Parts: sequence; C-alpha cells; structure tokens
Amino acid sequence: MALMITAECINCDVCEPECPNQAISMGEDFYQIDPNRCTECVGHFDEPQCVQVCPVECIPVDPAHTENHETLWQKYQRLQAAGQSLASPGPAVLPPSAG
Repeated sequence: MALMITAECINCDVCEPECPNQAISMGEDFYQIDPNRCTECVGHFDEPQCVQVCPVECIPVDPAHTENHETLWQKYQRLQAAGQSLASPGPAVLPPSAG
C-alpha cells in the first residue's frame, strides 16, 4: 500500500527529507506522495518514517494503491536497481588529449 498525504497537511516540511525513496514532493497546495516510489519504507525501516514525524497525522494508507508487503519489497528492489544504474554509469570517458 502506498501512502498519501491528505488536505490536513500543514506544509511543515518534516516528511520530505525523511523519505528514503524521494517519494514526497510539494504539490500544488500541500505535499504529495508518488505511489510509484512509496514503499512505506519497506527495505529501509520497520515503519514509514513520514508517518512517524508527521505532527498532524495526515498520512494514511492510500486506498487507491493497495499493495502487500511482497509487492512493496519488489518495488523497493526495483528502485534500488534503478538508483544503482544511475549512480554507476560505467567507465569514465576521458576527453581527447590536446597533444
């Protein structure tokens, strides 16, 4: 299950830096969670970190994106693989020598 941020969000900015998957970003009026990146912190922590730090408790499970633990784990693995491929682009290409 991905999480969602409701309209009760006060834009306090504490959830965004806590997300290990960079799934939280500022929306038009308040923060939002990208369900394609939210793993509910599976693979990183035992509990969703955004929920832990939210002072107004406005981060419930998103009923439109229900996923079981196995699906969240697979999403975590996909995100990690994509991050590693971006972090290690392969051998460096040196510019031609001047001379």
